[in-house]
Amino acid sequence: MNPLFLHHHDHAVPPDAPGGKIAGSSPFTIAVSGKGGTGKTTICSLLIRELVAAGHGPVLAVDADPNANLHEALGMELYETLGSMREEAFSRQIPAGMGRREYLAFRFHQVLAEAEDIDLVAMGRPEGQGCYCFANDVLRECMQQLAHHYRFMVMDTEAGLEHISRGTVGHPDLLLVVSDPGARGLRTIDRIRTTATQLGLENGRILTIVNRYKTGMAPAGMSAPFWVVPYDPEVESADMGGTPVSRIPPESPARVAVRELTGKIRELASGKR
Repeated sequence: MNPLFLHHHDHAVPPDAPGGKIAGSSPFTIAVSGKGGTGKTTICSLLIRELVAAGHGPVLAVDADPNANLHEALGMELYETLGSMREEAFSRQIPAGMGRREYLAFRFHQVLAEAEDIDLVAMGRPEGQGCYCFANDVLRECMQQLAHHYRFMVMDTEAGLEHISRGTVGHPDLLLVVSDPGARGLRTIDRIRTTATQLGLENGRILTIVNRYKTGMAPAGMSAPFWVVPYDPEVESADMGGTPVSRIPPESPARVAVRELTGKIRELASGKR
């Protein structure tokens, strides 16, 4: 049995809300963080797939890692990121009769990638030289407006939580910190937790995911609440074969573990304990 914390808090979707888009309400936002190589994008993509399978699509997926590959894990095509679009919007002549704010908002919706029950936006790499404060403000507004049309928003973010600290995507309702069972990964968890609490996230909204665990036993020295996702050869096979990892068989060990976690998250989002 996975030890799970999941404390209820006030920002939750009403329990009678439909599974799809709910215009005008705030989504339940899940950020997935961790150092590179721990499988955070795999966990993120499986979580999105399980939310969709449970009837909560469309889900808004946000790839906030500069090394954007969430679309590959989901089996989606990505042609542009917000970062590249922002650069383009300031380097070309905008259409006559359209202000730069309107043009940025227009191009924002073109960047959105769509698949069945999943919409995805990739933030891209941080800006280069010059001031992009105006563009970032517009994109922040666009993200906030877009998110209101979804019940769940799931964000794949780097360990530094840059887009959370800059307010681009707001504060998550739940932060999942993914680690492998090694001591180095567990030390990274502590650093991410410290950063998250400094940004105002409550400890009760932070859960550690111990990924690729082989023995089935809780890692030694883990004091914070955690969830175990076992090692799964299907995940490794998908990685080696270049196939979308989120499409591994439903009965595979990793997907079963993430499905159970998804059920707990749905209870939290519904205001249930």
